[in-house]
Amino acid sequence: MGTLKMYIHPYLYMPVQDKTRRLSSQLISQDITSLHGLQTISTYNTTRADASVENLQQAYQTMLAQQQAETEKLTLYRAAADGARLAEWEFHNAVLAMKEVIRGQYGSDSDQAQAVGFKKKSERKRPNRKKSVAIAS
Repeated sequence: MGTLKMYIHPYLYMPVQDKTRRLSSQLISQDITSLHGLQTISTYNTTRADASVENLQQAYQTMLAQQQAETEKLTLYRAAADGARLAEWEFHNAVLAMKEVIRGQYGSDSDQAQAVGFKKKSERKRPNRKKSVAIAS
């Protein structure tokens, strides 16, 4: 027995939309151009609520408002990230300065130097000399 294959007309089949990805700016621009073109058609009338002129205008205004909010928040985020980065560098440089002072005041072999993260000079492992092996030929 054969399998029954059904033909679905491409205009009747709507693919599943992945709304987690952003639309390209080119596609958005084409949509805006289409909306502006629709505004020149005075006889446009539909019973579909999602395709009405009022709904299209509302969706367009909502998109513009959300894009503006996104831009404002991105600007605030970048400013906050810059501030945090600069504060991290300020803190790091202050710690480096403190370590220099500790080493200068108390010495490299002191308990105070060890307390701030330095290794005592006396506890460092000295390098071993490698004995040369004579190669006999």
